[in-house]
Amino acid sequence: MTLNLLLGVTVVVLAVAVVADGGAELVRNPRFAERGEAGLPAHWTSWTPEWKRAACTLRRVPSGLEATGEGHAVGGLVQNLAGVRGGQAYAIEAACAVRDLPSPTRALGVRVGWTAKGKPLHPAGMLVRGPAVGEGEATFGDVLVAPQEADGARLSLEVKWPQGGAVVWKSVSVRPAEPPPARKVKLGTVYLRPKNSTPERNLELWCEQIDAAGRLGLDAVCLGEAILAVGTGASLEQRAHRIPGPITERLGAAARKSRLYVVAGLTERAGDRVYNTAVLLDRTGKLAGTYRKVHLPREEWKQGVTPGSEYPVFRTDFGTVAIQICYDWFFPEAAEAFALHGAEVLFAPTWGNTLPDKGGCVDGETTFRVRARDNGLFIVPSVYDGQSMVIDPMGRTLVANGGKQGLFWCEVDLSVRERLAWVGHWRSIGPRDRMPETYQPLLRPDRTTP
Repeated sequence: MTLNLLLGVTVVVLAVAVVADGGAELVRNPRFAERGEAGLPAHWTSWTPEWKRAACTLRRVPSGLEATGEGHAVGGLVQNLAGVRGGQAYAIEAACAVRDLPSPTRALGVRVGWTAKGKPLHPAGMLVRGPAVGEGEATFGDVLVAPQEADGARLSLEVKWPQGGAVVWKSVSVRPAEPPPARKVKLGTVYLRPKNSTPERNLELWCEQIDAAGRLGLDAVCLGEAILAVGTGASLEQRAHRIPGPITERLGAAARKSRLYVVAGLTERAGDRVYNTAVLLDRTGKLAGTYRKVHLPREEWKQGVTPGSEYPVFRTDFGTVAIQICYDWFFPEAAEAFALHGAEVLFAPTWGNTLPDKGGCVDGETTFRVRARDNGLFIVPSVYDGQSMVIDPMGRTLVANGGKQGLFWCEVDLSVRERLAWVGHWRSIGPRDRMPETYQPLLRPDRTTP
């Protein structure tokens, strides 16, 4: 049985007003050329931490506004913008020169906080995309849509922990613009567990699911882990094939026929090694990527399966995707690595489970939802126990098979950036606040286990 579900996942208002006449600049003194009081540019005020000894030093220089500081100093500039129209999209751009910053991503931020009658509509506002860094320069660029109730905004240029480095803010701009286009994608997952089957029959059954996804106009579908093994009793020797090879050619023909991306779990033979591998096939049936399962449970390493060692991401015509396999979901580092590499959708062929919690113990369903929420990812598991699902970046289950067999899907919008109630848009904030220099214990595999 097949369930068809269409979900419009939209939180940011995209019903945008007509672009303002002339695209007028909302920022006063956008290049910091006009002199103000206390050595600051006109129309700008500084913000400093409550603990004044942790404040950056700010001063006007010929090219803009310089911020310097030792260690964990913080500080920056703010300006309240008038003339904001609710529902209007605004293009935000900023540029600065950087010198000796250990981490520009952590150190620099441009934040827009929408206001109504002078009061913030969200405590964290929204961080502008960036910085893009190169040749001593850093730039920010984004298009944000003002909430319907907004009539103003607070623009903040932020410097965090320069550690002896410096930044010179050179320009910032906020202008009316066309709204960002929606990026709607139809994502599907399969719940199918063959019994008393053969590898050849399994391949036919999974290709039937690809055909069904094509008839529904899906953009991508996730099949299960080791699709030639489940329900067949086939040994590693019997089901291991080269990639690319005859199995990916057969799956690729189905993907080409249906004009969609296919993720499928296989057993890969590579020389004298065997891997638990998942493949990504594109709309033309070509092999677009492979992922070798990194984390191996005892059932696999005792068989002689070799672990993978990389977390690749793949560019598709709808966005950036990645693949993890089954036991990977026990390890938060895997999903974090994919997200840091730019993945927006994480497909998860999984032999194991997405079972609900039982007796107060967290099980697979909750863990998958937390992985999505922690990393701002859509996650699409296809499982043999529990539920095959599509989960959004807030951890919501958008569609699940509910005990039925077949294909399950929904439409999502990858352009939406939903904010947590206090923190804000986690995908923007997490990489800035992550503290990798403190994670050294994770890199010591020889430490004593409890």
